[in-house]
Amino acid sequence: MPVYRRFRNLIRIGPVEVGTYFDGRGRNRHTAACTAPGCGFSTDYNDRSAAELAARTHRCQP
Repeated sequence: MPVYRRFRNLIRIGPVEVGTYFDGRGRNRHTAACTAPGCGFSTDYNDRSAAELAARTHRCQP
């Protein structure tokens, strides 16, 4: 069964969306995910600044 995550504080930096959620242990986690078709980039971070940096430096591979 997939985990349902409720994202908050969503921002969009180019094709990448950055959002904050609580993990299963109640800690804040931050995700950067690319919304371009066929890209598949998605990572989790402990810091919001790290997720935003990943969003700013992400380049989609053709």
